[in-house]
Amino acid sequence: MVFFGPAPGGNEESCVSDPTGVQPRGAHVSNSLLVEFYQQIPENGPQAKSKATRKEAIEAFKHHVAERYTEGTLLRLLANGDNQARRAALLALGLLGTMNACPGVAACLHDDDHETAQMAADTLWSLWFRADAPDNNQELQRLVRLRDREQALAGLNALLERAPEFAEAYNQRAILYFRQKKFECSAADCQKVLELNPFHFGAQAGLGQCYMQMRKHRAALKAFRAALRLNPRLEGIAETIRALENALGEEGRRDDKK
Repeated sequence: MVFFGPAPGGNEESCVSDPTGVQPRGAHVSNSLLVEFYQQIPENGPQAKSKATRKEAIEAFKHHVAERYTEGTLLRLLANGDNQARRAALLALGLLGTMNACPGVAACLHDDDHETAQMAADTLWSLWFRADAPDNNQELQRLVRLRDREQALAGLNALLERAPEFAEAYNQRAILYFRQKKFECSAADCQKVLELNPFHFGAQAGLGQCYMQMRKHRAALKAFRAALRLNPRLEGIAETIRALENALGEEGRRDDKK
């Protein structure tokens, strides 16, 4: 089951030449050009050489996109592009986007194309992990790689002292609290994440897990339903909802969407 989070697009736009040879970023760019850049990235392979080649291609893609596209243009491609254009836009937003892109990217979690929906989830995680100042983002990445849970928890506490609006830092602390069986603390952090970032399906599912451990099954069911509404492809959540509905009987079948 997906829980808390990972251990760390249609109509073609015309390319209109500017008489000076210089165009504003995002103006008159073509989604076919974005797709062309995207298709130059090789498939991920097992060999170190292929991984290095892919990494270089992604960096080149990032550079090309940064020079030619704005976040607003990429978001329009999410709404109006074909599958390839939407995937390319999602990758670009994952590399360069801001938290302002979350609503548009989150809408793609409901995309009919499975690969596009999965890329949307990956893009959201990328946005969430770099939602604060660069130094704080790097510190969060360092902390989630620590094997010593006490050191990681102390580091997250210190990080949140100086970055109290950093939703993903709360989410990562919720994970640590859960592993320490401090379920009420974990649930409180999940709720804080959702206050700061209402699109965070990982924290919503994590809240359900906390309530399960606290034997608050009705609250868990409500949390899992909310998580599935955010991301309908969350692994194992639909099965958990059905099990809880069966266990709770009529109470479990009550609609809590309001």
